[in-house]
Amino acid sequence: MEIKSNINLSDKNWFKTGGTAKYYIAPKNNDDFKNALLYAKNNNLDIFVIGKGANILISDDGFDGLVINPKINSAYHEEYDEKHSVVHAGAGLSLQDLISYCLDNNLLGLEEFSGIPGTIGGSTYINIHYFSFYLSHFLINGTIINKKTLKIETVDNQWFNFGYDQSKLLQKEHYLLQASFKLKKANIEQTAYARGRREEIIKHRNARYPNSHTCGSFFRNFFDHEVTQTIADTNKKMIYVAYYLDKLGIKGCLKKGGAIVSHKHANMIVNQKNATSHDIIDLAKEMQLLVKEHFSITPQPECQLVGFKNYPLLQC
Repeated sequence: MEIKSNINLSDKNWFKTGGTAKYYIAPKNNDDFKNALLYAKNNNLDIFVIGKGANILISDDGFDGLVINPKINSAYHEEYDEKHSVVHAGAGLSLQDLISYCLDNNLLGLEEFSGIPGTIGGSTYINIHYFSFYLSHFLINGTIINKKTLKIETVDNQWFNFGYDQSKLLQKEHYLLQASFKLKKANIEQTAYARGRREEIIKHRNARYPNSHTCGSFFRNFFDHEVTQTIADTNKKMIYVAYYLDKLGIKGCLKKGGAIVSHKHANMIVNQKNATSHDIIDLAKEMQLLVKEHFSITPQPECQLVGFKNYPLLQC
């Protein structure tokens, strides 16, 4: 196990910004991960676990602790019943690589998340979703390690307490080592259809969203109790943050330094390749202020903020 010092993090996240990690390790198995946690514990270091870095913004000051970048990339499957198999995937495996593995083995379900960047660990951490599909719909159990006790155990779906952009992993008392998904067995024709659907989903995502130098959606949708406006002719609350941002007319024009609101999507900030994390924070704060001024509500980040000594955005 090699622990490195002063490792640049700007090439390890989608925004392509941020400073250095004081310490950095890329464990390839459960024992390495356990030893990394022990090292952090013995040296009183804060821990941050990074995957593909698709939903994070790292401070320009970097992270003054141990960054763990799991490379536990195993994948295998076994029969569950006549119609299903269970796929076991390491936390460091790319979600898109897992989807390819599933299609190669005629197993369907996860292709609904085609084109979403991230690892199995990160995807489980925030319970990724696309339209009506959530990763939690497929996950049946996971292998986790306790940060304090270093105990490794397998827990079921209920343990994760999944919700919208939520899981128990966000408490950062446990880390995922492996996840298991129950998927449908398919014949060759059904798999061929799923492959075509995968390509269409990716084309749709690329048309709607920027696909580099961004964290994806910067702000989460509102909860019902946070808003009063309803959708026309319904009693449903208008919870979609992009609706409010679109009303402001900021797409492709509102910017701070090298950061700009995407011309494709009002809830996505793009680094024009010369932005700092400070630029992105300034732009996000301006977006918050505009929504607050016009609608009396304040968007809150879905993007995870890493290494900031003080919370840099507006709070509710």
